[in-house]
Amino acid sequence: MVCSRIRGAHMARRQAPDTKQRILAVASRLFGRHGVRSVGMQRLVDETGLGKSLVYREFSSKDYLVAEWLRETDEAWGEYADAATRPHEGDPARQMLALVEFIHDSVLADDFYGCVFYNTIAEFRDEDHPGRLAAVAHLERVRALLASYGREAGAEDPEGLADTLLLIIGGLLVNGTAFAGKGPAEHAVPTAAAIIRQACPATAGAAAAARG
Repeated sequence: MVCSRIRGAHMARRQAPDTKQRILAVASRLFGRHGVRSVGMQRLVDETGLGKSLVYREFSSKDYLVAEWLRETDEAWGEYADAATRPHEGDPARQMLALVEFIHDSVLADDFYGCVFYNTIAEFRDEDHPGRLAAVAHLERVRALLASYGREAGAEDPEGLADTLLLIIGGLLVNGTAFAGKGPAEHAVPTAAAIIRQACPATAGAAAAARG
């Protein structure tokens, strides 16, 4: 649910990164662009410029590196999502829509190669894989955030509203990759706005100002 732009900005904020952060920065760039399975540990070693022993000292296996990378990406996503919704504090219906808008804008970035969370889930079918668990935890976080906004906005079924919006977000991220942000992705924000207005009629007046 994050684009490369977000991951890169998160990593760039760190000054004089230590060994662990240096590895995570390279992993973020490579995994985000090429996928996890296509990037071997030797390539990570080569591109970090660190010795293999140093890399394995920080991460005993690629699986745990993937999980840590996704946890860091989730943390960055939370910061950006908070910045996107903060201007609408006090209007939870508008905050829900702002979250969809934020994701829509991420899809339009030139360096968007797909949602790293959905991509990782697709790459690893084992439900106990550390990377898959970290990716699912992120989606659960997004779902819980949407449900929280729904409750605050007076939705009769906040969990159902969260599921519907997450379905729109998932479709936005997948179709945004396939169609470069055009076509189906262009309908995500107005569709979300209409659903929010219907679910929260008493508090969703601001959502009517959705783009497009």
